[in-house]
Amino acid sequence: MPKSKKRGSNHQREAGGQPRNVQPFSDEDASIETMSHCSGFSDPASFTEDGPEVDEEATQEDLEYKLKGFIDLTLDKSAKTRQAALESLKNAFSSKILYEFIMERRMTLTDSIERCIKKGKSDEQCAAAGLACLLCVQLGSGIESEEIFKTLGPVLKKIVCDGAASIQARQAELFSTMECLENIFTKAYQRDRDTNGVSGTHNIVLHISALLAWTLLLTICPMNEVKKKIEMHLYKLPSLLSCDDVNMRIAAGETLALLFELARETDADFFYEDMEPLTEKLRALATDGNKHRAKVDKRKQRSVFRDVLRAVEERDFPTETVKFGPERMYIDCWVKKQTYDTFKEILGSGMQYHLQSNEFLRNVFELGPPVMLDAATLKTMKISRFERHLYNSAAFKARTKARSKCRDKRADVGEFF
Repeated sequence: MPKSKKRGSNHQREAGGQPRNVQPFSDEDASIETMSHCSGFSDPASFTEDGPEVDEEATQEDLEYKLKGFIDLTLDKSAKTRQAALESLKNAFSSKILYEFIMERRMTLTDSIERCIKKGKSDEQCAAAGLACLLCVQLGSGIESEEIFKTLGPVLKKIVCDGAASIQARQAELFSTMECLENIFTKAYQRDRDTNGVSGTHNIVLHISALLAWTLLLTICPMNEVKKKIEMHLYKLPSLLSCDDVNMRIAAGETLALLFELARETDADFFYEDMEPLTEKLRALATDGNKHRAKVDKRKQRSVFRDVLRAVEERDFPTETVKFGPERMYIDCWVKKQTYDTFKEILGSGMQYHLQSNEFLRNVFELGPPVMLDAATLKTMKISRFERHLYNSAAFKARTKARSKCRDKRADVGEFF
């Protein structure tokens, strides 16, 4: 593995606006200590038993120096450079636990994100919004994340509601109130397919994102609010199953399955009047053989709607198993699937690492504290060097977080979930 660049090197700015004094965050940086899913889980054999031990403190110091450079570059005059810096920070935050580093710079990071959202164009706004999500995932459900949301929430909501704003930017910034999201995706209910309706390709993408974000928020609502939303949308959503876009059909189908699951939880005697035509429509989508549709789309649609049909008709869910390190998590309901899919979209290849080490994510999925294995247990299990590095990384994160709390005398308060 090539050696990482040391501080003080006088690098020139690369083509494409890459930072002048730091190298972009890469999979190599992640694999050295934290073993991201992309570079670690996919190839455990790459961490051999005979390789030299990695100095974790030195590696952490070098990485923090590089990340400080990226934070500085979010203020650069060049939009291309700002976007490259945001993307590098996103890669680092999705593949590493950086609680203490972020805690010390959360106000600076929040200011940078806010400035990039206000000043930047479509791609830069998307990158900044994605970084804001990762910032909250890293800090967990405490007051720090709440402060970030209070600062960035109004900015994001303004763009979401701004019909003149970039479609891509509006799509990325969907963390707002359910009412705001409803105002977006309910436009897809409209029968008239003009330029503002469901026919516009860009609008469909936005409507899908708004619908999925709204569905996620619904999973954490009080039951009385859930009942209101079900009454409001359960009989309208089936109209989206006839949309020409396969992703809209799938999003509507998965949302329907989740609504039926919640409806039956809130009311044991729940009855849906139009069950027969709905199941006929779902069955048709589960066996769709339309020659005018792409094979990949048909295969994906049939797979999803077989599960949706089982959920609506038989109250059944095909349990999935997610493996991460020595642990297993079972996704056994649509609510849990929706939550998992959302975090996977945010964290990407770092999802498995965060499931092992991120206390906030483990709390969301009720996994308990991170599993800490002592040296004797590790030896008994005969785990690879890769697994030992993962354990050491989790232990390092736990130590730094504990030290941080002792210094500022502040405990996490408030819960988002």
